[in-house]
Amino acid sequence: MRAGFVTRLILGSAALGVGAAGGAWADDMKVRGVTKTEIVLGSHTDLSGVAASFGVPVTNAVRLRIDEVNAAGGIHGRKIKLVVEDTGYQVPKAVQAVNKLINRDNIFAMVAGLGTPMNNAVFDEQLKANVPNMFPITAARQMFLPFNHLKFALAATYYDQMRAGVKWMVEQKGKKNICAMYQDTDFGAEVFAGIKDEVAALNMKLAEVTTHKPTDTDFTAQITKLRDAKCDLIGMGTIVRDAIIPYSSARKIGWTNVDFLGASSSYDQTVAGAQGGVTDGFYAMGLDPIPYRESSKPEVLAWMDKYKAKYGSDPNIGAVYGWVLMDVVVIALDRAGNNLNTETFIKGLESIDGYHDIFGAGNVSFSATKHQGANSSFVAEVKGGKWISLTDPIGY
Repeated sequence: MRAGFVTRLILGSAALGVGAAGGAWADDMKVRGVTKTEIVLGSHTDLSGVAASFGVPVTNAVRLRIDEVNAAGGIHGRKIKLVVEDTGYQVPKAVQAVNKLINRDNIFAMVAGLGTPMNNAVFDEQLKANVPNMFPITAARQMFLPFNHLKFALAATYYDQMRAGVKWMVEQKGKKNICAMYQDTDFGAEVFAGIKDEVAALNMKLAEVTTHKPTDTDFTAQITKLRDAKCDLIGMGTIVRDAIIPYSSARKIGWTNVDFLGASSSYDQTVAGAQGGVTDGFYAMGLDPIPYRESSKPEVLAWMDKYKAKYGSDPNIGAVYGWVLMDVVVIALDRAGNNLNTETFIKGLESIDGYHDIFGAGNVSFSATKHQGANSSFVAEVKGGKWISLTDPIGY
């Protein structure tokens, strides 16, 4: 986790201005979303629904990285244009948004599409149109499996995370009675699959399982059922609100001899900073360290200041994800050269080996047969309103 910053794989962000001479320019509109002066990217995300606490900062940070590149002259003389559509975390709206982005906006690639069910619903149309899917804001395995040359995921999946986390909880904290609570969605099912398979691999049995809708706010029935099963660990397929409410409800009724473990979807400052410290003791799997001012290095502090100056708020972990994923896209676009098309872009991505971001995470690598950048995650716990990392990146 403390690996040094690798200067953008020796590219250096500041070096991504006008490309060197040589190579053929793509003729206007000969390559989808690419002209001599512009690259059009698209994003479908949640700016107004239950996952907006991720969608808004991710989009802000993607724009921030794009602004940096464009201010430096673009990539080989081309400026990046980002078209964003709000889905409200609803599948029908995501389908409409992607149809517009592909057929009206004529995007070159999709970046940071948010939501497991939303991405799953639009893959057929997107891949048929030969539009690469770059680093969606979901850690479901379907984002790179089954293998497709157009699909790329950046980090450990929910499945990877929960298998590693449950294993750590059993081995390090002696957990014996494991339960699961998850959203009844594609996302929740992915988290549950990791919990279930790791419990089986440890020759144990799940004591109880409950589900809920993403919009639910009353978890009395689920907590009662889990408490009656005498769970000592609950794996959580939740995001933010549906992580805070069940956990705080359990503590309010005096149920303290149980731990809750969320996926990276719950590893968010909003969860850690819940009013009254009601989430202290909550565990989650992390992909990138959350930057706190008192412990961040100068480069990260400068990034935080730039983000706050532009958007009027401190960046959360969603902003970290957005900046990192766009940074990797920028590297790939640069490596594609002047003759940018889908195949040169993919080759640029597949050439990335050993990328580390400025926040302290890595090691991201791709190849012609590997489109998942990394598969390890770390265990973190809420202490005093902040996330504290308890392990180095681990697997199962």
